[in-house]
Amino acid sequence: MSFWDKYQLYIYVAAAALLTWWLQQLYEQRAIEIQVAENSPDFFSSGYYKEEMGLDGLPKSELTAEKMLHYKADGSTHLERPVMVLHNPNAAPWVIQSDSGIMAADGDNLQLNGKAVINREASQGASALTINTSDLRVKLSTHYAETTAWADIISPPNQTSGTGMEVTFVSPIHLKLLSKVKGRYEIK
Repeated sequence: MSFWDKYQLYIYVAAAALLTWWLQQLYEQRAIEIQVAENSPDFFSSGYYKEEMGLDGLPKSELTAEKMLHYKADGSTHLERPVMVLHNPNAAPWVIQSDSGIMAADGDNLQLNGKAVINREASQGASALTINTSDLRVKLSTHYAETTAWADIISPPNQTSGTGMEVTFVSPIHLKLLSKVKGRYEIK
């Protein structure tokens, strides 16, 4: 019996084990390259739109954004150029715009980052109103917003500004500046 005949089976098994080990190493290297970061977006949207209806079937709020990224790890939704519209019965809607925003996983708390502008068009019994501020926190369920930043309230021809603001967008509407309040009012 020759050497080859005697050890042929062992050589084949060793070659198969070596090939298996090499393929496993190759697979692990590829898996590391493909592995996704822990807190990367699990889905996204361009031209995002969400509408919430009230119990009466009428629109309660609308949220649009140029781009939306949802993160699975913390459940947050990151928005680019979000526009929030809060509807009120028998009154003009409030429109809130910002550079960027983050919606918490609960879907109720919206943090608007950077410059934020709040607008309400004139309607019966209410004049037009524009609020310029930044870093605004909005609680959607209660139509409430607040900031600790500077806020400038413009209702032509009047203008009031101060540091920190609390506002409720539903009737009765409350708008409160917290400190360093200054105003300019024109009387006819």
